Amino acid sequence: MKKLVCALSFLLFAACSDGDLQIETIDFDSVAVDNCGDLNDEITTLFKINGDEALILTLQSGVLQKGIVGDTVVTTVSTIPGQSKLVYRIFSENVSKNYFCDEIPPVSPVVTEEIDAEDGMVIIETTVNADSTAFDHAIKLSEITLVNDAGERITDLTINDFGEISTPIDN
Repeated sequence: MKKLVCALSFLLFAACSDGDLQIETIDFDSVAVDNCGDLNDEITTLFKINGDEALILTLQSGVLQKGIVGDTVVTTVSTIPGQSKLVYRIFSENVSKNYFCDEIPPVSPVVTEEIDAEDGMVIIETTVNADSTAFDHAIKLSEITLVNDAGERITDLTINDFGEISTPIDN
């Protein structure tokens, strides 16, 4: 009887799978948002780099409103993936800004995993800065859903506050 219980216990534990999900959390809170100086009305790509991970946000055309001088806050919402795009990438080694900004990306590091957000919203709150020379854009992410190729959802997404950027006021 002991042998039967041991054999069944072994089969039970051997049959359990923890899946292929290697990513348990995504944490970019302590990382500043960056770009390649391409902040315009057409396509704006922003990214956050945390060692060998990157979170890349491509905003739809025109979503980065310049705001209205005198108004306190202009709020714009863009849906993911319909209007804007959010991608989480894992690289073979630490990645730098050059990977995103060089005309021809470097050969190394290579992308080992890429996960597109399947759902969510980008919320941009635009205000005029104190000296009225630029618009400050606070970018927030809401209800983001990242699902890997195996259909597993990444939990503990602490990426609600994506970051802040500024664009000059056109005179």
